[in-house]
Amino acid sequence: MKFRWVILLVLLSHLAWSQTKEVNNNIIKVLSFNILHGATTQGNFDLDVLAKVIKDANPDFVALQEVDFKTNRAKKYDLVTELGWRTKMSPLFARAMYFDGGEYGEGVLTKYSMVKSKNFALPYTQGNEPRAALQTIVALPTKDTIAFIGTHLDHLEDPKDRISQAKKLNEIGHKSVYPTILAGDLNDVPQSDAISILEQFWTSAYNKSKPKATYPSTQPNSKIDYVMYYPKNRWKVLKREVICDTIASDHCAYLVTLELLAK
Repeated sequence: MKFRWVILLVLLSHLAWSQTKEVNNNIIKVLSFNILHGATTQGNFDLDVLAKVIKDANPDFVALQEVDFKTNRAKKYDLVTELGWRTKMSPLFARAMYFDGGEYGEGVLTKYSMVKSKNFALPYTQGNEPRAALQTIVALPTKDTIAFIGTHLDHLEDPKDRISQAKKLNEIGHKSVYPTILAGDLNDVPQSDAISILEQFWTSAYNKSKPKATYPSTQPNSKIDYVMYYPKNRWKVLKREVICDTIASDHCAYLVTLELLAK
């Protein structure tokens, strides 16, 4: 009987150590995914295809772009809530503009509960498409608190709106009191004016010597989807992956694994 108790104590001690190790693991997987307002590249409407891309990536945070909220073209679905239900993640939507009988903007999914959130309207030229940045504050199981921002910058050839939006994102990041991640479809390539402005404040996760293209999903030739972070000394990039599902969206999903470092 005494021997059995010793074995039980050893097993319990190992379990407690394993759980502690898991809780102390500050590994965070971030996915940026432009979901083409819920439509697939085949022209149909299949949220399960989108959900599968997300579930297979198994991220902790997802920044979703081109998100419809109860529009006619999306069959009056609240897309981010539907994807949250399918992926078992907490959903949040932020309006950039009213559109097609509903709303259109940004979405965030996370494995964790959100402490608070804020929708920032980004600057744009009258007549162009409004843009937004959705910020959420999340307390991790490790008891660290971080900020996560999902956004989608202007797509026009003239970069003036992207430049002003990049400057606004730098202002938002500068005011954050927490380690912060920025993710989204930024609609511009490395070394462009808008990306260069962002990188004056944020550190990009991509390999600058060999940036992998994220668009279009069929034959990617441009990098326009990003994950960035601040401050530099609180984050470490562990892995980068471009996930191209040619049916789910015209964009590849961009998955980055980060480690939150101690102060």
